[in-house]
Amino acid sequence: MDLFSNEKEGLKNLLPKDGIVNYYGKIMSVDKANQYYNCLLNTIEWKNDQAFIYGKMILTKRKVAWYGDSAFQYSYSNTTKQALPWTSELLALKSIIEEKTKETFNSCLLNLYNSGNEGMAWHSDAEKDLRKNGAIGSLSFGAERRFLLKHKSTKETVAVILEHGSLLVMKGTTQTNWLHRLPPASLRIRPRINLTFRTIIH
Repeated sequence: MDLFSNEKEGLKNLLPKDGIVNYYGKIMSVDKANQYYNCLLNTIEWKNDQAFIYGKMILTKRKVAWYGDSAFQYSYSNTTKQALPWTSELLALKSIIEEKTKETFNSCLLNLYNSGNEGMAWHSDAEKDLRKNGAIGSLSFGAERRFLLKHKSTKETVAVILEHGSLLVMKGTTQTNWLHRLPPASLRIRPRINLTFRTIIH
């Protein structure tokens, strides 16, 4: 199976078992993707992420922002964030992916990776605040990056290149059975913005 395929092919499940991951490929024109990229880069209230590691609070190089239908609180890595009100651009993007996926979302965690040196370690999005087995819609802008998934038991791995203006959706039991990560890239590349639309239970 070609993992770097067009939308028609991307609707197939990329996982061999125990979850569902669909890669839709690019869902908008390059010009439109560029417009959103520049807008998000300059208007989102980016802040360096915080995490507790070995009992110490550290600030990551990666920046994040949290938006939603209301002032949801979302806890991960022993830190808690409170959602900001949607911007018009985020609402427009939410509408686009809800129409595309036939799913609904009430919040969005945004990540800004300033360079290829910044990435994300193996993890699953299974925090108690999230709807169990709910869909997570991951929209990418900027630098193309390699995205990996690894089965928690068998250690099987799946890889896909996330393109500028592309959409990937994880749902079903994916978070229960699979880990995912964004490995660092050695090449000098422009920043990448990732929007992960999700559903908070409140």
